[in-house]
Amino acid sequence: MDSSIASLTSLSSEEPASVFPFFDLPSELRLNILELILVQPDTVDLDPLNYRSIARPLLRLFLTSRRMHEEAYRVFYGSNTFRLFAVHGRFFHTKRPLFMRLPPKYKAAIRTLELRLGPGWTAPPKSWVANPRLGLMEAAALRVLNIFVECDPASDEIFKGFRVAGDFYTIFSRDLVKSIFAQVPTITEVHFDGYPSVAKQSPLIDALLDEAKIQGKKITWGSLKAWADGSAAELTKALASLEIDTETSSPTIDTGLSGNSNSLMQLVAVEA
Repeated sequence: MDSSIASLTSLSSEEPASVFPFFDLPSELRLNILELILVQPDTVDLDPLNYRSIARPLLRLFLTSRRMHEEAYRVFYGSNTFRLFAVHGRFFHTKRPLFMRLPPKYKAAIRTLELRLGPGWTAPPKSWVANPRLGLMEAAALRVLNIFVECDPASDEIFKGFRVAGDFYTIFSRDLVKSIFAQVPTITEVHFDGYPSVAKQSPLIDALLDEAKIQGKKITWGSLKAWADGSAAELTKALASLEIDTETSSPTIDTGLSGNSNSLMQLVAVEA
């Protein structure tokens, strides 16, 4: 009994755990730590899992203090890529995409947006419009627009009979990109990527590429699709070694949709 009381007395008299002086660290080191915590491996979009994968584990950090919030939100919104229009089935037709839901303060910190083209190519959602309500003009730091093409309906006869018109989706996508450029003149780079079924010289890619060049944007190419110069020849050679006729073989078409506390909670979709 006496030993138990002594033990409790000893525990109560111990010094409380010391608080790590995070803000005493050099700013560069603090930035590196925040990037390790906050930078996500995938594009941030409206998703039912956001609460568990992003909001709940990160929200405490945002609410630690005013100073922590100021440093953390600049890293989170400035270092991650955010999808302009949702592609998850639950939010595909939402009238309020993720970007529209963010406060102006967070929109102003975003540097990279992704536009995913292909989902809903027969009838794009009516909300896929770059109008003033979307708030793109508030994205003062936006520099890079990633365009990921899942499919090009004008590129193959396999889409004939399903598409509204041969060039319908090409015109829709070009006009959408053009309106984004008009509202965000700070964009300096357009990064193209797509599924292997989308050719670099497809009508949709050509139209988007022409528009980006007209606007004087820097063009870069992604790694998911072997779009570097010379890759086509290498692919043809590889197929030939497998005795596949590249002139008659039909390409594979993937049209799948895969892929606030007034702070971080603005970007999450609350689970049903």
